[in-house]
Amino acid sequence: MSKRLYMTPGSCSTGIHILLEECGLVFEAHLVNLLAGDQHRKDYLAINPKGTIPALVLDDGSALTEFSSIAWWLARSYPKRRLLPETVAGEVRVLELMNYACNTIHGAGFARIFTTERFSASAAEQESVKAQGRLIIDKGFALVNRELDGRDYLADQFTIADAALFYVEFWAERTGVALPENCAAHYRRMLTRPAVRQVLAEEGYASALR
Repeated sequence: MSKRLYMTPGSCSTGIHILLEECGLVFEAHLVNLLAGDQHRKDYLAINPKGTIPALVLDDGSALTEFSSIAWWLARSYPKRRLLPETVAGEVRVLELMNYACNTIHGAGFARIFTTERFSASAAEQESVKAQGRLIIDKGFALVNRELDGRDYLADQFTIADAALFYVEFWAERTGVALPENCAAHYRRMLTRPAVRQVLAEEGYASALR
């Protein structure tokens, strides 16, 4: 049985898609249409009871969920790809930055813009929720921008943290959020990586490569 990635094009699962390609793995891609509610279907909930993406089903049939867990598993399972620093201190720093991109910039920031109703059922409050999300996003990118000062990537080489940062940078580019200088340079650098270019083309975002 080959690995199976359950994903939605242009979502956080794009980062995992990139890491799978960076590892050179053979896998099946299964699309989950979030707008149609595919994540709530019984067959998908049998794979991932959380009803979230991404999910990666391994060769033995077991499933991994959550971006950070899947990314870390890939890095540890394929060490020759050097997706984590060799030192414990370096690995912990990469995990910290990856989780910040996933949990804060995405989970607290963009989530308030993309799924505003989850934070307030009141229509009168929703603009305030979106504004709060934008503040979180801008503060998050400002922090990461400082981390990137003088660096091509968040560590001395491309790591799983860069895949996480890329997908929120991709969202920023597509929603009119101006990236600070170092983040913008990181985003452009990521667009030159063969795995990134392949994934964006496969997911229907070839226009982002122009």
